[in-house]
Amino acid sequence: MRIVVLDGHTVNPGDNSWLGLEEYGEVLIYPRTQPDELLQRALFADILILNKTPLDAQVLKKLPMLKLISVMATGYNVVDVAAARTRGIPVCNVPAYGTDTVAQYVMALLLELCHHVGEHAESVARSEWVKATDWCYWKSPQIELRNLTLGIVGFGRIGRRVAELAHAFGMRILYTSRFEPEAEPFPVERVFLDDLFSRADVISLHCSLSASNIGFVNEALLRRMKPSSFLINTARGQLINEKDLAGALREGALAGAALDVLSQEPPATDNPLLDAPGCLITPHMAWASLAARRRIAETTVTNVKVFLEGHPQNVVNAHF
Repeated sequence: MRIVVLDGHTVNPGDNSWLGLEEYGEVLIYPRTQPDELLQRALFADILILNKTPLDAQVLKKLPMLKLISVMATGYNVVDVAAARTRGIPVCNVPAYGTDTVAQYVMALLLELCHHVGEHAESVARSEWVKATDWCYWKSPQIELRNLTLGIVGFGRIGRRVAELAHAFGMRILYTSRFEPEAEPFPVERVFLDDLFSRADVISLHCSLSASNIGFVNEALLRRMKPSSFLINTARGQLINEKDLAGALREGALAGAALDVLSQEPPATDNPLLDAPGCLITPHMAWASLAARRRIAETTVTNVKVFLEGHPQNVVNAHF
């Protein structure tokens, strides 16, 4: 059994472990795989493990030995799952590994928007405090979260965990969701999307990406926001019309945005959000705590193990 990891660096840049994978066959681990390297590396694989390396129908047709694809993430849009199903190849993912770490990161982004901690630390490093006339200063408004309203778009595992953390700060919680969620131990209010954008002081996106919601955060929706409000996105960059958001920030339709995801990653140099005022961007790292990456590696090994035992788990494209 040949097991090929196509892009292992992100999940394991040296601080994680593939412990146990070698028990199930010959293992080849590549840090990264470029498009012109893909076919050669995948050709004789029985099992392919990947994170962001695309596997489309044309490539899948050329892999006669392939029996399993295991995606080291919750999202699996990099794989043509329909083509894999046609071939009888199960595609597995890693659900729920990042609930706590992503929710924690959302709060980090929110607190940075409220306090600009990094900016003030840099100010002190530039000796501005040493030279200050007063015993303290602040370079941006300092915002208290208690009694502000958080609007959550998508109320799955991560959205609910964000709500729980926000409630601990004393925030009121609005949410919109396609599904009726479980009862929460604190007050939440389900509202329509337009209402959420109009009422919330902070909006955090936690919905999955689909053909129907690409760019749904557009000019019309952004204009519903309060000029004092913030937008946070740790879900998928394609949910936002980036040109519209850049324009809204320049016009003061909202006070700021914190984005861990963009429509193209890494971004093109002409992405309008890179120089938009009040826009904090981080490099798609909300998921990447060591604890979360260990869960990814452990679940991936288990995906391989139980598949070889005849009862695959976390299958996203069919029941096998």
